[in-house]
Amino acid sequence: MSAAPDRLKIAMAQISPVMGDIAGNRRLIEAARVRAATAGADLVVFPELCVVGYPPEDLVLRPSVQEACEAAVHGLAALTADGGPALLVGSPWRDGGKLYNAALLLDGGAIVAIRFKHELPNYGVFDEKRVFSAGPLPGPVPFRGVRLGVMVCEDMWLPDVAECLAETGAEMLVVPNGSPFEAGKWDMRLNLGVARVVETGLPLLYVNYIGGQDELVFDGGGFVLNADRRMVVRQPDFVEHLQITEWRRGNDGWHCEAGAVAEPLDRLSAIYQAMVVGLRDYVTRNRFPGVVLGLSGGIDSALSAAVAVDALGADKVRCVMMPSRYTSQQSLDDAKACANALGVSYETIPIEPAVQAFAGMLAPAFADRAADATEENIQARVRGVTVMAISNKFGHMVLTTGNKSEMSVGYATLYGDMCGGYSVLKDVYKMTVFALSRWRNAHVPAGGLGPAGEVIPESIIVRPPTAELRENQLDQDSLPPYEQLDAILEMLIEKEMPVRDIVATGQPEDVVRRIQHMLYVAEYKRRQAPPGVKITARNFGRDRRYPITNAFRDLSK
Repeated sequence: MSAAPDRLKIAMAQISPVMGDIAGNRRLIEAARVRAATAGADLVVFPELCVVGYPPEDLVLRPSVQEACEAAVHGLAALTADGGPALLVGSPWRDGGKLYNAALLLDGGAIVAIRFKHELPNYGVFDEKRVFSAGPLPGPVPFRGVRLGVMVCEDMWLPDVAECLAETGAEMLVVPNGSPFEAGKWDMRLNLGVARVVETGLPLLYVNYIGGQDELVFDGGGFVLNADRRMVVRQPDFVEHLQITEWRRGNDGWHCEAGAVAEPLDRLSAIYQAMVVGLRDYVTRNRFPGVVLGLSGGIDSALSAAVAVDALGADKVRCVMMPSRYTSQQSLDDAKACANALGVSYETIPIEPAVQAFAGMLAPAFADRAADATEENIQARVRGVTVMAISNKFGHMVLTTGNKSEMSVGYATLYGDMCGGYSVLKDVYKMTVFALSRWRNAHVPAGGLGPAGEVIPESIIVRPPTAELRENQLDQDSLPPYEQLDAILEMLIEKEMPVRDIVATGQPEDVVRRIQHMLYVAEYKRRQAPPGVKITARNFGRDRRYPITNAFRDLSK
């Protein structure tokens, strides 16, 4: 029997699998193993469910998907017969008539150990209990004389699995993860990792995805904590990355030698990068040739266009100005200046002929009725039809430009400005839109394909927001100031605070109750809205699942 090793090289594979592309994901894993082998790695750790992608939702219930994943795992296991690095991969796995979220250790040409995820998240964007069975509390995985404590994602979020592993002889904690981005979440992951290290006295290695999957974006940021809680390795955010970590066994157990520690992105940089990655992967993985959007001269469409150019390149972004009789010269000038700064295709298609055609067509039905929001919405819907026609003709996906503040209170037109395939601002409050616009004028995001310098004219940023659907219209005619609106919405949505507690912060009760009502009655609109990048702790769609028919109003005093 060989002596236990005193040195170990573990590669952390921060990769971006494509949902359901099992053959392609296998190639990603194989390529990472080749690079790790060149660096002399003993083991390569991949994120959870890397063979199929995360989160697979009901796709994973298909027997053909399960069979393909298992075949891919067996094929990967066969590669390890060459004596090179072992692999710790994640895949759905059938056992005893049940389906599990599994981590599988592949070494020496075989599957040498399997551990099933014990803690299945069933909150927010997660619904794993719908598709997976919970595994038992796991014991350590023997690997070449070392006992690895494998915890799959949520198993790190709670103490039970780490406690069990420590009590049964694990020497280090290894965490394959699939943790989606939200602003501020890095601190949460680090704090949870520290808590598990403190509780067990064991070092911890954590590996995460990068890339976009529908509304979710994964930001990477894998890290290593030694038993003294010191972070000695951190992978960069939002990029594919292979990190070789070097471990030594001492009298007090295993420790990782200090390596590269990438700084986490600041809040605005991280949000902007998440929007870029989310849009890029949604468009490219769904094989759209590019995007088309209405460029109105307002800040939302300008920021959306900037994100699109950074994600896809100017040659894949088509902007359309669709003026009506209410469109100001300033809007025309600002939209053109923004398009020129970004270097995108730009054209003008006036909507007035179509608006007049609808007015004439509807005149008999609307006889003796005064003009109201109906006529405003017709303009928005004509614009929706126009960009959808361009999409149909040329194949470009329509990018919608509404922000979270507007979507929260229904300040958007169903089948009008809500018309499209994806929204990068869906989970971004209006005040953050302003902050991001100024940030982008001062920075080019890592990997961004857009130009440096001022790409959103200052006149767009400082101008009071307006939909320009009637004379002299401003958003503030219908809504509280955005500073106030965003503060109230964050307390209602992210924090689920009662009205009385919001009022106690100094907000007027009548305004809070009005915003609460608008939030609830707009649910039917949001249910029909396109997907968009998750940024906050509770995005509309996967996170916040409220009924459309809902008579409840918080009447607390």
